[in-house]
Amino acid sequence: MEARLNLFANPVAGKFMRYINSAGKAVSDSTLPAATQELVKIRASQINGCGFCTDMHTKDAAHAGETAQRLHLVAAWREAKVFTDAERAALELTEQGTRIADAAGGVTDEAWADAAKHYDEDQLAALVSLIALINAYNRLNVVVQQPAGDYEPGMFG
Repeated sequence: MEARLNLFANPVAGKFMRYINSAGKAVSDSTLPAATQELVKIRASQINGCGFCTDMHTKDAAHAGETAQRLHLVAAWREAKVFTDAERAALELTEQGTRIADAAGGVTDEAWADAAKHYDEDQLAALVSLIALINAYNRLNVVVQQPAGDYEPGMFG
């Protein structure tokens, strides 16, 4: 299977990718916990059916020390006892922020208030930015049918 368009070789797509990768650095450099960042990327990617990003972020998380148990339970986080209240709040905000078309009114006040109990303003800004960013990456990869499975941690950085 080959992607419909090589996002890395096309000059326009490559320029776009450099810009959004640069925006992603603001998030990765933030005080939002790295483990939470990976959980958010994984959950949004699962929802969006982005195999490439799901592959990448589960491998990156495992490489960074995330447990297999937690990685296997991301999709069922509501029923799993292995996530903190803060991670649960981030995952709920991720789901609601990713499923905008499915939710009447978008993200609920309750989901926002719960996240705000666990994260300061800068972390909330990073979380919102990350949700938007991973959804953009997911859409790029799903549209071009970027194949999954070959990613190795550190491959792009």
